[in-house]
Amino acid sequence: MIDTENYGFPPELAQSMREQKIDLRLTRKILDKYNQGAYDHIKPVEVSEIPKVDGKTIIDVTRNPSLTMDVETARKNLARLGLEVDVKQFAVVSGSTATFNRKGLATLGILLYPYLAYGILNGGSASSYFDRKKNKSFNPVLYRICFNESETLKQSAPEKAKGLAPAFINPDGTPGPSFIELKMRSLLIETLRYQWQTGTRIPALAPLYQMTSVHNDTAIQTAYKAYRSSLYLQPLIEATGTDITQTMTGVQPMLAAFTHSKFGRPKRIFDEAWGKPNQVLPMPGGHGQNFEILKDIYRSLLNQGKRYIYLGNVDNLGYTVDPVCLALIALQHKQAGFEFSFRTAVDIKGGILIRDQYNRLNCADIGPAISPDEVLRAESLGTDILFNCATGLFDLEYLVTNLDRIIDNLPVRISDQDKDAGMYSQAEQVTWEVISLLDDFLIFGVNKYERFLAAKLVLENLMASGIGLDHPDYPTSDDPKTDLKAIALQLNRGLENRLESVYGMKKSGKRWIPLTPEELLEQFRHGF
Repeated sequence: MIDTENYGFPPELAQSMREQKIDLRLTRKILDKYNQGAYDHIKPVEVSEIPKVDGKTIIDVTRNPSLTMDVETARKNLARLGLEVDVKQFAVVSGSTATFNRKGLATLGILLYPYLAYGILNGGSASSYFDRKKNKSFNPVLYRICFNESETLKQSAPEKAKGLAPAFINPDGTPGPSFIELKMRSLLIETLRYQWQTGTRIPALAPLYQMTSVHNDTAIQTAYKAYRSSLYLQPLIEATGTDITQTMTGVQPMLAAFTHSKFGRPKRIFDEAWGKPNQVLPMPGGHGQNFEILKDIYRSLLNQGKRYIYLGNVDNLGYTVDPVCLALIALQHKQAGFEFSFRTAVDIKGGILIRDQYNRLNCADIGPAISPDEVLRAESLGTDILFNCATGLFDLEYLVTNLDRIIDNLPVRISDQDKDAGMYSQAEQVTWEVISLLDDFLIFGVNKYERFLAAKLVLENLMASGIGLDHPDYPTSDDPKTDLKAIALQLNRGLENRLESVYGMKKSGKRWIPLTPEELLEQFRHGF
């Protein structure tokens, strides 16, 4: 009989794990699979080639993307979703061939909104985001210039919920709305756009779904109740009849750290953290656990009639709904689509697009799967690196059908650590290595400054906010990849463009304020 109380762990150790909010079942599952050799076949990703845009699988969507395909195939792929439309409304039809331009793709993509759910990976903690040592090591001079503003943002943010931290700082020095407030606002704006285009009151892009963590879920749920009266959301909630703060949530547990590889196999629970007996060490298992944590939500969304899901990180202000990419996936009935941009000096954590040793397109995560030195070596040879924007668009029916296979086969990477708590190993799954498990998907080449305004460190947030750009000591360089001032200027322009467009804001004096629903409708009428 399976011990479902302690899952085979000694009672005292199991109690210590529960106190640290560690999932005993999942920890036991990973530990047993490791000791049985189930992960032995997982090898480090080797780069055989840095792929380039080919117009078929890897598409540059920054340059007026178009699609030419068989009319009947397009009609059937839309009809399978329940969308019976005349393809001629969106494409130029010649004989049996239809050609869609950007405008046609965007118009069609908006009609697909009721079939789409938008999700955020919100499980991370803000501790490293505001960590002084990490930010200072990024660039000591920039840290000194932006120190006061970084402290202002830190004081405005909850301790462990990065998504609730201010997404930018206004020119007058006041904190802006949170990352999640802006994402909710963008969904309400796109819902308003759908309702204006179709003359309906359908809550097209609801519900928002998310993965939180055991450490920040309570703070997030409390904040959402307050968001219903947010000046960025409340007018749009009323205008669309959509309470976007009512979310579907999966809570990510902690895993226990394991013993270091030098102690051999079988691994066991690392139970001497900081030299104390029966002291376990809770560790996050990576965002790749979403497929396990959110599997019931994915199935529920499919049952509700959703056919596509967006998935991305909470800290990326460029991650919003793109109707063009949605239309491209739907028309061609692809399994998924992933966004990649060209790496810059601030892209220090995440994955890059490669062709691996098995001749498959793959995402090699900097750190767990590919060393920073290898990335720099490729760049030194003049190779452009397509950097993962951590944004995926999945065919939900395909995903649900293949969930168990993906959960079982998504690489679990065990890495050894030697830190203050001791020598141990940790298990982690990277979401975007799912690419290697698919066989019919698209890679969207996107503009970083529109689609990947991510902030792993608060300094990146302040760079995008334009803080300190007029300071004489702001770091510059002759190398465009390391010229922080030039990069910050581009990030700032990108942020302001996003605020004015997808987030429906306008600058009033030295502060960004939200447009009213009436102002947004007027912009729609003028082609916004």
